[in-house]
Amino acid sequence: MGLRIFSQRAGKGNIQYRAPSKGKLAPTHYPAITDMKLQKGKVMRILHERGRGAPLAQIQFEDGPLIYIPAVVGLTLGSMIEMGEEAELIPGNILPLKNIGEGNRICNIEMICGDGGKLVKSSGNSATLLGYSHNRTMVRLPSGKSSQFGTECRATIGEIAGGGKGERPFLKAGTKHHSMKAKGRPYPRVRGVAQSAARHPFGGGRHQHSFAESRTTSRNAPPGRKVGSIAARQTGPRRQRRNRGR
Repeated sequence: MGLRIFSQRAGKGNIQYRAPSKGKLAPTHYPAITDMKLQKGKVMRILHERGRGAPLAQIQFEDGPLIYIPAVVGLTLGSMIEMGEEAELIPGNILPLKNIGEGNRICNIEMICGDGGKLVKSSGNSATLLGYSHNRTMVRLPSGKSSQFGTECRATIGEIAGGGKGERPFLKAGTKHHSMKAKGRPYPRVRGVAQSAARHPFGGGRHQHSFAESRTTSRNAPPGRKVGSIAARQTGPRRQRRNRGR
């Protein structure tokens, strides 16, 4: 019987494999919806949160709530933002999707009206509003996929700050270690084919190859076997039939 591989140990959810809560500031979300009247807020601080690539903006609204949201490009200390249906279309303002024109770049999008913002929150990302159809809004996400959202869902105008973060090399293994530890990710990662047969399904043999086991794994595979391409629809290059008449 083989040893417990990494995916088995991490799948249990021990504290060793979780992102640490140390250095976290607060949840990032919009304030609760009371009405869609115009509200004004001021950027009090621009902060860094451990394990997050994008900077956070601490915003104080006139009516009291203090919130944290990912900062967009162009937002600075002391900037004034607006939230509501009558807000202007300038970076940093928060509006419902129905009040944002086609072709505008948006971020921090709500999946369900009132959830506070769930999508497009990582550094350097932005989505594009494509159009409207039957009380639904079509948005092209950074992945290239187009999704529909309710017209009452809120979003922020602009692009998340911190773009190009990955272009700077780490230079030292220790710096990479601390970066991965803040996110709860394993580092360094050892290739499965480089391990022994007892430690990984792809391990063992006289050569480093995984031909003995399929690289495509079922979504419902047990943790000891759930490695490789998880529930892949297709692997490798597409091959056209030589005889199209068949």
